[in-house]
Order: sequence, then C-alpha cells, then structure tokens
Amino acid sequence: MPFKSRLLALALVAGLGGCSTLPAPAPGVPAIASQAPETTGVAAHAMVSAANPMAVEAGVAVLRRGGSAVDAAVAVQAVLGLVEPQSSGLGGGAFMVYYDARTRAVTAYNGRETAPAGATPDMFLGSDGKPLPFPVAVLSGRSTGAPGAVAMLSLAHAQHGKLAWSGLFADAERLADQGFPVPRRLAAAANARYPQSAAPDAVRYFTKPDGTRIQAGDVLKNPAYADSLRRIAAEGPKGLLEGQLAEAIVARVREGDLPGALTLQDLAQYRPKAAPALCRPYRIYVVCLPPAPAGGPAVLEALGLLERTDIAAHGPADPQGWYLFAQASRLMYADRDRYHGDPDFVSVPVEGLLSPAYLDQRVRLIGPAAGPAPAPGTPPGARVRAPDRTLEPSGTSHMVIVDAEGNVASMTTTVESVFGSGRMVGGFFLNNQLTDFSFSPKDPDGAPAANAVAPGKRPRSAMSPTIVLDRRGRFVAAIGSPGGPGIIAYDLKALIALLDWKLPMQQAIDLPNLIARKDVYDAEIGKFAPGVVEGLAARGVNLITGTGAEGSGLHGIEATQQGLRGGADPRREGVARGF
Repeated sequence: MPFKSRLLALALVAGLGGCSTLPAPAPGVPAIASQAPETTGVAAHAMVSAANPMAVEAGVAVLRRGGSAVDAAVAVQAVLGLVEPQSSGLGGGAFMVYYDARTRAVTAYNGRETAPAGATPDMFLGSDGKPLPFPVAVLSGRSTGAPGAVAMLSLAHAQHGKLAWSGLFADAERLADQGFPVPRRLAAAANARYPQSAAPDAVRYFTKPDGTRIQAGDVLKNPAYADSLRRIAAEGPKGLLEGQLAEAIVARVREGDLPGALTLQDLAQYRPKAAPALCRPYRIYVVCLPPAPAGGPAVLEALGLLERTDIAAHGPADPQGWYLFAQASRLMYADRDRYHGDPDFVSVPVEGLLSPAYLDQRVRLIGPAAGPAPAPGTPPGARVRAPDRTLEPSGTSHMVIVDAEGNVASMTTTVESVFGSGRMVGGFFLNNQLTDFSFSPKDPDGAPAANAVAPGKRPRSAMSPTIVLDRRGRFVAAIGSPGGPGIIAYDLKALIALLDWKLPMQQAIDLPNLIARKDVYDAEIGKFAPGVVEGLAARGVNLITGTGAEGSGLHGIEATQQGLRGGADPRREGVARGF
C-alpha cells in the first residue's frame, strides 16, 4: 500500500512544471549542524507541534531517544488524554497521515470509532419519531462507539515504530500518578456549563476534597488513568478492547435510560485501517489527506475550486482573497454535507467531486457577489441522498511530528464533544462519536442520508490531517486542526496561506478564521486586516461571530532551508518544539 501511494504521488507531480516557491527542502528533512538547545518554533533535526507543552515534551523525549514520528505520536496521545481530556483520549478515535521519508509514500490510518452491531438507523429518534435533543443523546449510552485511537496507533507503530511500544507511556504514567498542573483550558471546560461537565463522573473527577471545582494550576492526579496506560503498554490495544477495561466500558454504556448496544464482541472485533492517502496536485504541490469518512475529500474539493481562481494574487489583506475563500467553502460544504459518509456502507462520489470537469462547472457559480446558499451539485457517480441533519460540535486535538529521519505524522484525535459522553472508565472519558451520525436516517420522501447510522459503520468526520509534498515527492509541510465541521475551513485557510500567500507556518495559523457554510459566515471579525470586513460586506458577505463553532487548534510544521519551522495555534495552549 505505501508503495502504491508513492506511485500515486509521484505520478501526480511528474507533469508539473516549475519549482516550489517555498524554500526547497533537501530529501527527507534537512539536518543543520547546531548545538543550540531545544527551541520553540525552529529545530534542526526533529520537532513536535501539539496542543499542550507537557504532551510536546513527552514526544520530543521519545524523538531524542531515537524514536520515530509514530513512536512520538503514541507518547503525545497518552499525555493529551490526561491533560486535555476534553479533546481526546484513550476512549476516542483518530485519523493520521504518515509520510515515509525513504520511500516518499503517504499512508492514511483510520482509527474512527464504529457503531455496535446492535445499532439501528432510528437509535437517535425519540418515541415520537423526532430526533432526540442533542444533549440527551450525547449523555446517553447510545452515543459511544468502539474506540479506535489506540488500535490505530498500534497498527501504525507495528509498521513504522522503532522503539518498544511498552516504553512509550512512561511520561504519561508519571504525570497521572504524581499529578500534573491543571491547564487553563481543562479548568475552563471543567467549570463551564457543558452537559458533560455536570455528569456524575466528571463532577467526581473535577471536584476537590473541599467541594470546589479544580482551577488552573491545581495539581490533579489520576491513578486510574496510569493503571489503564500500564495495561495498554503491556498488552497493546487488547488491554483496552478486551478484558477488564472492555468489560467496564460495556457496563458503563449500558447504564441509564437510553442504554447503548455496545458489546464485548464489538470491542474485540474493532479493526483500524491503513490505505494509501488521498493525494491530489495543487499548483506545484501535492496535498495528501485521509479519504472518506474523514474530511480529506472536502479539503481537496475546496482546493480544486480555488486553484481555478486567482486567490494567489489576493493576499490576506485583500477582501477579494477572503471572498473567493468563502465562496469556494460554501460550495464544498454543500457537497460534503450531502454526499460524504463511510464508503464501506455508502457510495461516496469522490472521483466525481474531484474531477476537473465537475470543478470547472462548480467554480463558475462564484460570481462577483455572494448569493443565496448554494445547493449541492450532481457530481459524476452521485446517488440521490437526503439533506444532511448531522450535528457536529467537537472536542478534538491535532499534532504534527517530524522525526530525525524526516518521517512525518499528522494526526487529528477526538472524543467528539467536550469530555465525550461525560462517562468515565479507567480514568478516561468515553467518546460520544455516534452522535456524529445523522439523527434522521431518511428525508420525508424516503431518500437515505449518506451519514445514517448502521451497524459497524464509521460516522462521517471533518478531521483532515494534511501532509504537503513538493513536485519531487519531498516533504514541504504538515498541518491540521480540531474544530468540528470548521476543521475543513481551518485547514484550508492554513493551506492557502502557506502555499498561495507564502506565509510562514505561524503566521498562516494566526490568520483570522472564517467558516462559510450555507448562509452563515462565522468569523473572527476583529482579526482581519483593515478594510477586509467592509470589502467583504460590499460583496454580500456579512460576517458574524459566535454561532457555536469550536475554535481552531491548528498545529503544523514546515521544512525550510534553515530546518524545521513549526507553529502552534495561539487560540489554544500548544507549542512547537524540537532539537
């Protein structure tokens, strides 16, 4: 499979003329003779960019021991699940793309959760036939699918790991046993009015002996999490998906008025996937992402539309650049919301959506001023699908890792909503990933929703971990973000800023966010350059703030002639560090 993806990437770039306008990286990652200490933002040999400094330090420590990018990802995830449980954890899922510096192959790993064998299309409908209130569904046992992040990392480690699996959890175990200072974002989530924050398990975990809630800087211990890590370190994913932890998971999701159907067999039979990444040319680059049910096809469709515009001539201070970005986003979201789902269960017309003729047709809908929300198109291979009714709030995180040999891991990891379902087992929260399905399986005419629930099915995801290559198949950059459906817009913004507007990674991440979907333009209004908001309004794009979209958490690394240059989203607590 990796060899196949290498052929795909090289075939895509073979006919592209010219050379990269980014500083051309040497094969793999350029090594620069330097005795400089560990730094933030620039590194000569290896780097980690992730959403919490404690997780980054664990990953860098693995890299210093000679570990691979995947080895470091295991360590980073183990710490993130402890210090950022509102976003990801052992009970969640993930997507990852991995670049092999030797073969220049890009592989996509799918660790998305699966619905249990007992799941039914109407499981999120009430007795009146109407969709359950979202908070009710989230807190119920029905929301939890078989977790996949640990199994996915184990599969990737078997193929690309260098250090022993059992030795990758030590930092997370130590922090869980001895305690860690509560990060600001964790404290804010624990004290916020989320339904999960008020769930009994969360209340117990986040309440101090004096009866008050944890605050930033408090020391929090989680010995149960350390025990779970020791079990997983010794047994691999079986330590989570079989035996004592699995029994506890099944028992917990079966409690309450709306019990889940998850069984021990569902957990034991979970299998992650590996396949060639979905790669397409963008100008003089090749952009690689995971295929459906991840957000990769959506990002590539938006890039395909923007490649047919002159957005590169309009930088971030020009309202026309943001106008083109917004209109291409609306077209992409219309298609994504109608057609995307798990390709093992529904026909996803990826080739049709990315075909040059279809993109040529869709881009002509971008006029001089914004009109009503665009309808989904009819790409080649599309079938009749019901309008989507999926709700996608999200608790998610992203990491990018480059090891000393130039291998790269870009991984987005999630428990879905903040603290998942609010139910804990073994010191970690269970996911509520099944609420990423459409609550209504059909429209009134009986047309099926592409993202309807089905046994064994993986719900649609916006997660879009990205790796960019140059025309010779060499690593240029990697990026990704949390943010529910906004993930696609966040990643797209960073890619346009990097590849078209030629901004360094950190500046690309810092740019204001704009999510254009249907008739809503949700944006960080105060962060745009002078005149942009007014210029967009003159084109019919009226920005608003506060529609409930989760903020970005972009993390990325790029290769330059001076070494690795990383960036971390200032909207979160992450850093980019290396050596």
